[in-house]
Amino acid sequence: MLSPPPPPSSVMPTPSPSLPLKSTSLLLLLFLLTLFNSTTPFPSSPLERRTFIVRIDPDAKPTIFPTHKNWYHSTLNSLSSHDHLTSTTTTTDARLIHTYGTVFHGFSASLSNPEATELQRLPHVLCLIPEQVRATHTTRSPEFLGLKKSDSAGLLKESDFGSDLVIGVIDTGICPERGSFSDKDLGPVPAKWKGQCVPGMDFPASSCNRKLIGARYFCQGYEATNGRMNETTEYRSPRDSDGHGTHTASIAAGRYVFPASAMGYAKGVAAGMAPKARLAVYKVCWNSGCYDSDILAAFDAAVSDGADVISLSVGGVVVPYYLDAIAIGAFGAAESGVFVSASAGNGGPGGLTVTNVAPWVTTVGAGTMDRGFPADVVLGDGRIFPGTSIYSGPGLSPGKMYPLVYAGSESGDGYSASLCLEGTLDPNLVRGKIVVCDRGINSRAVKGEVVKQAGGVGMILANGVFDGEGLVADCHLLPATAVGAAHGEAIRRYIAEASKSKFLPTATIVFKGTRLGVRPAPVVAAFSARGPNPETPEILKPDVIAPGLNILAAWPDRVGPSGIPSDRRRTVFNILSGTSMACPHVSGLAALLKATHPEWSPAAIRSALMTTAYTVDNRAQTMMDESTGNTSTVMDFGAGHVHPQNAMDPGLVYDMDVYDYIDFLCNSNYTVKNIQVITRKTADCRGAKRAGHVGNLNYPSFSAVFQQYGEQRMSTHFIRMVTNVGDPNSIYKVTVRPPSGTLVTVKPEQLAFRRVNQKLSFLVRVKATAIKLSTGSSSTNSGSITWSDGKHNVTSPLVVTMQQPL
Repeated sequence: MLSPPPPPSSVMPTPSPSLPLKSTSLLLLLFLLTLFNSTTPFPSSPLERRTFIVRIDPDAKPTIFPTHKNWYHSTLNSLSSHDHLTSTTTTTDARLIHTYGTVFHGFSASLSNPEATELQRLPHVLCLIPEQVRATHTTRSPEFLGLKKSDSAGLLKESDFGSDLVIGVIDTGICPERGSFSDKDLGPVPAKWKGQCVPGMDFPASSCNRKLIGARYFCQGYEATNGRMNETTEYRSPRDSDGHGTHTASIAAGRYVFPASAMGYAKGVAAGMAPKARLAVYKVCWNSGCYDSDILAAFDAAVSDGADVISLSVGGVVVPYYLDAIAIGAFGAAESGVFVSASAGNGGPGGLTVTNVAPWVTTVGAGTMDRGFPADVVLGDGRIFPGTSIYSGPGLSPGKMYPLVYAGSESGDGYSASLCLEGTLDPNLVRGKIVVCDRGINSRAVKGEVVKQAGGVGMILANGVFDGEGLVADCHLLPATAVGAAHGEAIRRYIAEASKSKFLPTATIVFKGTRLGVRPAPVVAAFSARGPNPETPEILKPDVIAPGLNILAAWPDRVGPSGIPSDRRRTVFNILSGTSMACPHVSGLAALLKATHPEWSPAAIRSALMTTAYTVDNRAQTMMDESTGNTSTVMDFGAGHVHPQNAMDPGLVYDMDVYDYIDFLCNSNYTVKNIQVITRKTADCRGAKRAGHVGNLNYPSFSAVFQQYGEQRMSTHFIRMVTNVGDPNSIYKVTVRPPSGTLVTVKPEQLAFRRVNQKLSFLVRVKATAIKLSTGSSSTNSGSITWSDGKHNVTSPLVVTMQQPL
């Protein structure tokens, strides 16, 4: 994933002094403040323009204006003109970017510093949100998840493969000609659908069909910041010039396609999670990123069009929910009954890296499957180091050993050369050799291009210490493989030692194709972003993980598999990795669950996915962390890896509605105005604050955070309500696995349901004893609470974090 630029520090409105980051250490607070103050809140020059999303009180519209848009135009016209200072004229139409009316009330506009300040003072303006620029978070997976076309029963059969459910994909667009988007044997477009197929550059309205039933593009925010797009490198239409959107759309809802492979790798049948679900694409990502004003417009359109599920494989830095366009748009979607899944981010394996953390969003991390693409490094001294690659061009000569060089030790600019940055390799040093390149800065595939241009015959891509042992297979331009940090260091050491002897370092790369039945699997992918939740540590994030490493899916016909402009190869399918690939797995599964249980809310669907998730691999051991090879934790995988068949019949669900989320925001110490920005409702927080605390949201996981302010014994409680969606006359008994060093009690210990859809509550008390911690540090332990009726096991993770404040 490209690193998104830091968010603007928003002081409009300034966060309330009563907005503490509950139950977090000062260390976490300082971390967030560092992010928040990384740029200035307004344009650096008074006359420089930038985009703001403006939240308006819709009820304040004077009756003289026939529409809200007329009112917004008048509001902008009322601003004092500052353009005369530069002898320029900016029309209202040029300043107004989008208007919103479904998930958000207001508009986005390009404003100067003085205009933004003046607009903020108007009584009907609730908030100005400086725009954030986001980035995308960059088969066998249906079979790995237990979804088989041939099954006579199960989730695919019961849901009719997701037929008549609509998945809205907010991404880089789509290549509509791919077989994954065929409408063969599909019925008519669902009668509820109100969307459009918006034509544009190289995308006639006929590009849509009964499978791809809607396509829109939103570039106004992008162009407001960057100027008119270069239409020689990207399409002013829903057509995908990147590949990411085509890939994610086919993971969510691609049709069955045979034969399928990526350059000969992963041969077999390709299919999405919900093969008969309908697709609507909303293109918001362009060459320089995905702009908040466009993303919010896409949410607005998707909900209005009639999407049932929204899939968003895009993210940025975490900010408070009332300043987060994705959180705001997702809230409006959830209120309308639309399930929203979003990628957790590719910032792993470090902690506090998870993004898209709002509790009304299902946040998806990435795991591996039982399939690999081995490509081993063989050194001149006979040692063999495992690697991975999906290179498919002319190979290295069998049996031949090639000179091996580490550019970082040969070049004058050692650091830049070690990363194989453009222009840093000396052809005289690397020609005819295999080059070791360190991972980082530029993309993995671009490093291979740099080596090839300098005359190298192959590349070994070595992880750094931070990357650990996690490997991603890439479709390189030359023979290349990736190795973990430990093996990379061993190879560099071999080069250094051999170079001092009379035996020069040599190596070759042996490509072994596709291997199935890999153990262990699943494993938490090294890049998958980790908790704790930076905004609300009492809400465990990510929620679940799904397949996200080396995923085969559809690919555009005009983009090379490496994504590099110089790559002239073409492929119908490609293999990519990222939480971007994990997210649409869950989007498709949500569509199947919604088709099977049309009465379920988005919260009920998330609950079913979480409480039936598993945490063991195919060796019957707790899933491993790919980056370290050690056992992973709930901060890595949340509730666990999704289990679609079990999610179809979870027994109990933790349901929620909009007012539960409003109570949550009240208990988060958000102001009434903050809450109105998100929910479009005026909140009365008195009852919510009397009833409990932020951790009392009816969430399918439990997270207690204790600050050790000198007390030896600390306690908290959780109140939860479960709804019976299983069998009538069922009795559930609780089993508690307490986190180490805690005492956990649940009352009552038994729940007796007489009928389906009956709701019953229970109380969880957690007591903890202080432990010895250094200043500013923390310790986290996990356990679980499981309700079982002998048929269903409804499991929730229970996490206790002890923090020693500074």
